[in-house]
Amino acid sequence: MVQSLRVVEANARVYKRTWKGSAVTAFLSPVLFLLAMGLGLGSIIDSNPGADGLGGVRYVSFIASGLLAATAMQTGAVEGSWPVLSGIKWMKSYHAALATPVRVSDLVTGNLLWMAVRVTLSAVAFAIVSALLGVLAPIEVLAALPAAILTGMAFAAPVTAYTAIAKDETRLSAVFRFAILPMFLFSGTFFPIEQLPGWLQPVAYVTPLWHGVELCRSSAIGFDTVLDPIAHLGYLALWASAGWWFAQRNLRKRLQP
Repeated sequence: MVQSLRVVEANARVYKRTWKGSAVTAFLSPVLFLLAMGLGLGSIIDSNPGADGLGGVRYVSFIASGLLAATAMQTGAVEGSWPVLSGIKWMKSYHAALATPVRVSDLVTGNLLWMAVRVTLSAVAFAIVSALLGVLAPIEVLAALPAAILTGMAFAAPVTAYTAIAKDETRLSAVFRFAILPMFLFSGTFFPIEQLPGWLQPVAYVTPLWHGVELCRSSAIGFDTVLDPIAHLGYLALWASAGWWFAQRNLRKRLQP
């Protein structure tokens, strides 16, 4: 564990040189999303007589609770992709780390711990913005943070495992184009899953993001979850744990053939 924490420290040292830019993005993105999609489009939806389909909840609050999980997903996926490929292929910092007492398991665990930090920072930034804009209640949105962080890790770990076997960046672009973006749009972030065609609903139900959205929405605005919250948490934990295990296996094969 000590060596894993040293990996976290190394990532933190690098982040010290770039944190200002990422902090601006972390706060600006939710502002733009909530103003445009929530307060703009939301005002039209809320004035529609059919808006009661959201249980009387304002549309901006509905999507904000979903976007909290989606933001964590995007952060986790990004952190598990290009930075990992950089360490393997471009900067070769992973090779350098393994020349020290750090083992592959330490490297993977340390990097995932750092990704958890990054996911937490982005989720906290979103929570602060949504609370300041009066979109979500401060206490409730804080209660949703653990679910958002677990959602982020349910993507960070599997994407890390995939990146460990990716030959170039085009493989990573495909993940975002054909997996992350569709999940962002069709996993309950912007509208209830029940609005999807019947044949597509089961696909949405098996996505990790849907489980994260359900948990965040339950904590932030009091929506009932389709499954028991423990089932949602267990599903997300399964993705994170499996990703951690496969990341170690794949990275070991690539760096220590």
